[in-house]
Amino acid sequence: MNGQNDWAALLGRILLAGTFVFSGFLKINGFEDTVGYIADKALPLPQVLAVIAIVIECGGGLAIIAGWKTRWAAMAFIVFLIVITPIFHGYWASPPDQMMDQQAHFMKNVAILGGSLLLLAFGPGRYSVDKA
Repeated sequence: MNGQNDWAALLGRILLAGTFVFSGFLKINGFEDTVGYIADKALPLPQVLAVIAIVIECGGGLAIIAGWKTRWAAMAFIVFLIVITPIFHGYWASPPDQMMDQQAHFMKNVAILGGSLLLLAFGPGRYSVDKA
């Protein structure tokens, strides 16, 4: 990698993972709302699932930003996104007035999945704790 690619990798990690960190902190601040949203999907143990989501989003996001255990954090995001995306953004089963919004969220998650796969494949770059 040259210097320009190293900076691009760092900025890419920050932008990709920053979304998760922000979302995780929103879940902490609105914990009861998060639990209710999970319960509305008829999932078991919504409090436990909310905590798991917060740990993955905040912990994994901060790890990727720092470039620490990046491939492991990327794998956690990959599994997380594969599981939650069809459950929470299944636009095909949404009411017509919500379909476009849910499809946009679904596709956003697919794009983030792609970014996570790239992190898994190529690592965090030079400006990271991992220095891969």
